[in-house]
Amino acid sequence: MAEPAAPPGRVALAVLISGRGSNMAAIARAAAAPDYPARIVLVAADRRHAPGLEIARTLGLPTTVVPHRDFATRQAFEEALDGVLRAARAELVALAGFLRVLTPWFVGRWRGRILNIHPSLLPRHPGLNPHARAIDAGDSESGCTVHEVTEGVDAGPILAQARVPVLPDDTPERLAARVLAEEHRLYPLAIADFVRHRLQRAGPREEPPRGALAL
Repeated sequence: MAEPAAPPGRVALAVLISGRGSNMAAIARAAAAPDYPARIVLVAADRRHAPGLEIARTLGLPTTVVPHRDFATRQAFEEALDGVLRAARAELVALAGFLRVLTPWFVGRWRGRILNIHPSLLPRHPGLNPHARAIDAGDSESGCTVHEVTEGVDAGPILAQARVPVLPDDTPERLAARVLAEEHRLYPLAIADFVRHRLQRAGPREEPPRGALAL
């Protein structure tokens, strides 16, 4: 595994994935800039064959797998995941297509230091199938939301949102593609803002201030 510690002035970021890792790759491209305030110290997947792992390796990022199926309980899985994050000396965790619902135990261990991106304009359409639900509801717009992770599913404080129109002939797949392009733009910006204006000021124990941005 590559050197885990971020250089001085850059927050050590771990990215958790389950699938293709396109948001992880977008974050990695942004983090390659010398003035980006975070550096990816670990890409961790809960599935051995997650395609994003190979993308991460191609980008020269440290990777590991904590297969959730190898553990008898969620608690045991999360204890192992927590262990690899702490071994990498991660300071901030970004969920990027990570398909596990985290327990209050894990959230408590990383409270104020876990971010997620969800493909809807929260608080509308949390959880599964947000694109189909937006179309079925007759919404005129949809988008994506970066938020802090709390015990509730997609219920944490909103940090940033991006919007796209819902077109008359949209299918869930077409809408998802337009939203995904905005996810790739928004997530790296929101992480950078969180680090610069919240996490670095908060210190190791305090929660960062709350508030939403339109980026």
